[in-house]
Amino acid sequence: MTKIALVTGSSRGLGRNTALSIARRGDGVVVTYRTRVDEAEAVVAEIEALGRKAVALQLDTGDVSGFRYFAEDLRAALKKTWGRDSFDHLVNNAGHGDMAMIADTTEAQFDALVNVHLKGVFFLTQALLPLLADGGRIVNLSSGLTRISYPGFAAYSAMKGAVEVLSIYMAKEFGGRGIAVNSVAPGAIETDFLGGAVRDMPDLNKVFADMTALGRVGVPDDIGPMVASLLSEDNRWVNGQRIEVSGGQVI
Repeated sequence: MTKIALVTGSSRGLGRNTALSIARRGDGVVVTYRTRVDEAEAVVAEIEALGRKAVALQLDTGDVSGFRYFAEDLRAALKKTWGRDSFDHLVNNAGHGDMAMIADTTEAQFDALVNVHLKGVFFLTQALLPLLADGGRIVNLSSGLTRISYPGFAAYSAMKGAVEVLSIYMAKEFGGRGIAVNSVAPGAIETDFLGGAVRDMPDLNKVFADMTALGRVGVPDDIGPMVASLLSEDNRWVNGQRIEVSGGQVI
């Protein structure tokens, strides 16, 4: 039976690459977007061109009050598109960066990071548990910045550190249903993150490339296929782990 994966924030960047990588392995995908429905529909079209089914749903992962309505929309979409009442894989990918030194970080910045990266992951997973099939998989996106420090990322990295701990507790609590949960921690990647800073600023790109054993920063194709493979039966016994995908950053 075809598996179905839900990838949050999959209209662009790592989420888009992950959604396409999952589809290339033969699974269906629920794409979510916050504002850019055109980008999400483009990803759906790419997935359908691969011969797989996909659907795009609007979701603001920073707004917990909307999760119950999203779950209802998801249930209806699953029934209409796949004739199912459940899905198999949840990838909590959606997020944003906000670079500021501790002395300069505002409460608004901090709260926005909490809402999307921690509170959103916690309560969206909670809301979708009734729809997640037994024997399913959850992958929570973390960051290489939970292992190393770089000035300006204290608040962001703290949220990702909390997600890594949360992932371990999810693995323990959901194990009775055969659901495996892991966190994936990318290193520096050339995406739109922080306005495309790593991608578009040569000096910053070089800083991270020089601290990476393989001599460059990552690209989305370094991450999406890895996440897709983690969802497969090949990795069914991997559970409760933090897996860094950074090309050997600061080793």
